[in-house]
Amino acid sequence: MGNPFASEVALVLEGERRVLKLTLGALAELEAAMGEDTLVALVGRFEGGSFSSRDVMRLIVAGLRGGGWQGRAEDLLHAEIEGGPMAAARAAALLLARAFMLPEGERHAL
Repeated sequence: MGNPFASEVALVLEGERRVLKLTLGALAELEAAMGEDTLVALVGRFEGGSFSSRDVMRLIVAGLRGGGWQGRAEDLLHAEIEGGPMAAARAAALLLARAFMLPEGERHAL
């Protein structure tokens, strides 16, 4: 499932286990791809359950890139994701949550 302490999520893509992670660079790329939309709006859509397949795809691509993947979003259009769209949506939501979750001991440090 990926290392939650490193904000990682695992997803099986084309039969290969991939690690997804939203690094600062991946987040910046995600923001650029979103245009005028914001990360706050994206988080809100996931929290409210009103996210789109485009939201899921953007998060999966950003997470893959943060995990070292060199592909393009177009490469995923026909890719086989183990567990299908629901697994992709769960991975995207978990990835987003882990990217902004504080470790247990650091919640009061802010």
